[in-house]
Amino acid sequence: MIPLFKVYMSPDVLDALKEVLYSGVVAQGPKVDEFEAKLSEFFGNPYVVTLNSGTTALHLALDLIGVGPGDEVITTPMTCTATNWPILAHGATIVWADIDAATGNIDPASIQKRLTAKTKAVIAVDWGGYPCDIKWIKKIVGNIPVIEDAAHAVGAMYQGRMVGNAADYTCFSFQAIKHLTTVDGGALLVKTKKDYDKAVLLRYFGIDRKKRSKDYRIEKDISMWGYKFHMNDVNATIGLANFMHTKEIIQKHRDNATYYRAGFADLPWLTLMHEDEGYVSSNWLFTMKVKHATKFMDYMKSHNVMASKVHRRNDTHPVTRAFRRPLPNVDAFYRDMVCIPVGWWVTQDDREYIAGLVQSFRG
Repeated sequence: MIPLFKVYMSPDVLDALKEVLYSGVVAQGPKVDEFEAKLSEFFGNPYVVTLNSGTTALHLALDLIGVGPGDEVITTPMTCTATNWPILAHGATIVWADIDAATGNIDPASIQKRLTAKTKAVIAVDWGGYPCDIKWIKKIVGNIPVIEDAAHAVGAMYQGRMVGNAADYTCFSFQAIKHLTTVDGGALLVKTKKDYDKAVLLRYFGIDRKKRSKDYRIEKDISMWGYKFHMNDVNATIGLANFMHTKEIIQKHRDNATYYRAGFADLPWLTLMHEDEGYVSSNWLFTMKVKHATKFMDYMKSHNVMASKVHRRNDTHPVTRAFRRPLPNVDAFYRDMVCIPVGWWVTQDDREYIAGLVQSFRG
């Protein structure tokens, strides 16, 4: 079976990891600082806060905004549940916006229709690694903060810059199957030093780790409580080893996606995702819309190729029943969409085989 996802682990990781494991410093320490410096350079943003998951990055972003009970957060159901469960954890109300069925991303026009006096934040998800139009969204929402869930989008480009600079808060995931993995982990990128300083405090119980009392074990006064959301040196060491291969990994995803787009362009029963100039996907997923999607997935699996919708639309879970509303574009997209293997592990022979299967499918 050619898998839809596969964990990348650098062949150089073991020596570095062994050194850290026996160093006596395995919690947050110098390797976290080094990893953050690498990420800051890569994204072109000085305000990078590493965390223990992409989910906690989203949770922390909502904290920084001040989201709480009675507030509304406009978001998309076409995503992992990790995007939207932090809204519930803050006691806020989920307000579903519809999507652009051509990209899978949240539709700015739908956001505009959902705005109320209670809107506290907007979450935009870069589906499959294709960037949302953050500038358009920010123009529509005015001073309301925008969180970009870029869990799929490490290395994606938006209007000439790396994703991680346009939104007020950008959340990345370094979970096992992402382009860059720390086994589990994430990062929150912000735009101001004020937000950065507060995020650094909140990720570790509200303790200022740079200020210590005479008794090193005893923290100084804590003015606001926080979480245990920080990254540790073990995960950071894995991240540093894998980081060296990230650009190559992303390029392999893109090369495979380009091959598929050329091979599938003229298939009448298949629709490719729309791509605009100035938007460069990381191609974490290769999504397409096909007639008889379930039959297509079964067909691919019967020929040893994994195919899947990847994420269940979040608005169909019982826990979100209270927030349901008509979303015609989500309905159409979710009915027809399917993802096929596109990652760094897909060889030239693999992609030729996969493309041949797709081209020969008769729904």
